[in-house]
Amino acid sequence: MPLINILPVVQILGFLLILVSALMTLPVTLLMFEGGVPDWLAFVKSAAICFGVGLAGFLAAGKQRHGLKQREMFILTVSAWVIIPGFASLPLLFSDLNLSVTDAFFESISGVTTTGSTILTGLDTLPADILLWRSILQWMGGIGFIGMAVAILPFLRIGGMRLFATESSEWTEKAVPRTNRLARGLVVSYLLLTIGCIAAYWLAGMDLFNAINHALTTVSTGGYSTSDSSMGQFDQLSIFVASSIFMILGSVPFFLFVRLVNGQAQPLLRDQQVHFFIKFLVLVAAVIALYRVLNDGAVPLDAFVHALFNVTSVVTTTGYASQDYSMWGPFVVVVFFFLTFVGGCSGSTAGGMKIFRFQLSMLLLREQVLRLMHPNAVVARHYNGRIISDEIVASSVAFSFIFLATLAVVASMLALLGLDLTTSLSGAATALSNVGPGLGDIIGPAGTFQTLPDAAKWVLMTAMLLGRLELLSVFVMFSPQFWRS
Repeated sequence: MPLINILPVVQILGFLLILVSALMTLPVTLLMFEGGVPDWLAFVKSAAICFGVGLAGFLAAGKQRHGLKQREMFILTVSAWVIIPGFASLPLLFSDLNLSVTDAFFESISGVTTTGSTILTGLDTLPADILLWRSILQWMGGIGFIGMAVAILPFLRIGGMRLFATESSEWTEKAVPRTNRLARGLVVSYLLLTIGCIAAYWLAGMDLFNAINHALTTVSTGGYSTSDSSMGQFDQLSIFVASSIFMILGSVPFFLFVRLVNGQAQPLLRDQQVHFFIKFLVLVAAVIALYRVLNDGAVPLDAFVHALFNVTSVVTTTGYASQDYSMWGPFVVVVFFFLTFVGGCSGSTAGGMKIFRFQLSMLLLREQVLRLMHPNAVVARHYNGRIISDEIVASSVAFSFIFLATLAVVASMLALLGLDLTTSLSGAATALSNVGPGLGDIIGPAGTFQTLPDAAKWVLMTAMLLGRLELLSVFVMFSPQFWRS
């Protein structure tokens, strides 16, 4: 590949690293007058390194503006999600936590990919600056994925947003004709949701520090908390209700919020994916609540709120836990294992396989049943008022296959490293779907990933990146045809 093609990638990566260095100063700036910043030197050194490397990369491309072609978009997308977590791990590595390179990188990748798996224990006593930085990592990763899903993946013909590319393209031409205005709308929507979530948490009973931290990790559907007991540290049902609402909002296609900000509410209210998503969450939560009421004698309102919160947390791939739901019974454990794969809506901060792929699968099933009864029938596939092409269906089927195949490979590798069946299978599922907690005594809702061998952590980190990048955007780079001019 000619060197000139790499220059725009290097320039954009440099700019992103400069932004990351600016974010590294926030914990020091915000907490300076709130009891001190124990790890201020770690953040200052990390910001200086990040800024220096970023500036060098930004200037290396010169003043000439370079356009990104399809191949460069692939390289930028994958490299950004590898390089940024590496630099973002520096404050953790330089801090007084005495983390190894593996553990610091694991915590950073889990944060930036909004997975939420953690190797840290004793969160209740950790310095406030470290807790805030973990939350910022997830908030940064959430807006980063939205931008990638809406602006890049449709053009690479691999992302879930490809299904909605026609609609968003038509809208941007009529309402916001310039790409930078679309990007500005995404940022504004993300900021407004974050501010709204902070206010909701504070009004529900959280102190301001916890409200800020949990808002950053709720809207980004990341799941990092300030306590080992996650959201179980709070006992107000109002907090769980507020969290459920904003986890759902974080899992809704963000280009719909941009349209809402521009005065177009109908697309959000009529979106078929959003309707199905909300109905699915309420139905599953109601079934689990009924199961707990009948089997454990739980109070109906309490059972439903906790069920809705934890179901929403897993489906949206946030990863919070209000209680150890693995203790709710074997039926619930099985349900939660399969919920790990679902995910939120396409074009949101959520991971997983995405709701629309399950909707497409149901459309295909209905089509096959109709063809069995009426072999000569002509059946049109409609989704959100549009006809679904065979190309989109093929892309969805290909993604589902590669997702399950990768799941099998990752789980097998974890088992080879000595992990038990439950830990291997749920660990692979939670990493690929970017959920956070797995199942079992080790990595379950009440556990952490700290005791896993380093090799297993690197396998899981790879799976997190694959899941966040929708798999195919990474695998395509291993194709010889990709590197041919």
